[in-house]
Amino acid sequence: MSRVRVHNFSISLDGYATGEGQTEEAPFGHAGHRLHEWFFPTRTFQSMLGKSGGSTGVDDAFAAATEPGIGVEIMGRNKFGPQRGAWQDEEWKGWWGPNPPFHTPVFVLTHHPRPSIEMEGGTTFHFIDASPEEALRHAREAAGDLDVRIGGGPRTVREFLAGDLIDHLHVVIVPILLGRGERVWDGLEGLEQRFTSVETVASPSGVTHVTYSR
Repeated sequence: MSRVRVHNFSISLDGYATGEGQTEEAPFGHAGHRLHEWFFPTRTFQSMLGKSGGSTGVDDAFAAATEPGIGVEIMGRNKFGPQRGAWQDEEWKGWWGPNPPFHTPVFVLTHHPRPSIEMEGGTTFHFIDASPEEALRHAREAAGDLDVRIGGGPRTVREFLAGDLIDHLHVVIVPILLGRGERVWDGLEGLEQRFTSVETVASPSGVTHVTYSR
């Protein structure tokens, strides 16, 4: 059976994976880009921008592992966009422009389904009202023998962890304190006991990569 994976999931020292006050101009609220500054210099990110160069050290090795073997992504509505409730603007197609970086089907979890959006590069957004278990069944059907990536945000990752549905979890601990926003660990006491191995790698950038796997 295909695995369910989380990669490059950045959190602050106090456990926040996004800040408070998400808007179209500020996808991570008051956190800005601080949770992801480790990622931007990597060769993997520069390649996503169509550029050459970039760092090739520890951070890039982890960043690059997110793509191979992925057949479908599942994300929460708040990762797709800042709108809440009934869709006020169905022209909104996400923060990533006409060619999003996923290049697979993407299932967006929402209580307000809408028609699918086909984008350039193989990405198609499907909007479904489903539990984590139901969404995973849909995703596995679409992924075939490939793996399913849970892309975030923190509530979606937390719900899949609470359901014991994740096989590989890569968390990046960033040495900042956000103080407010949305935490990921609440209600997950003893989470580490579900996994067969836990590995930790410190990076010269100041972040710590923690990988839980089974």
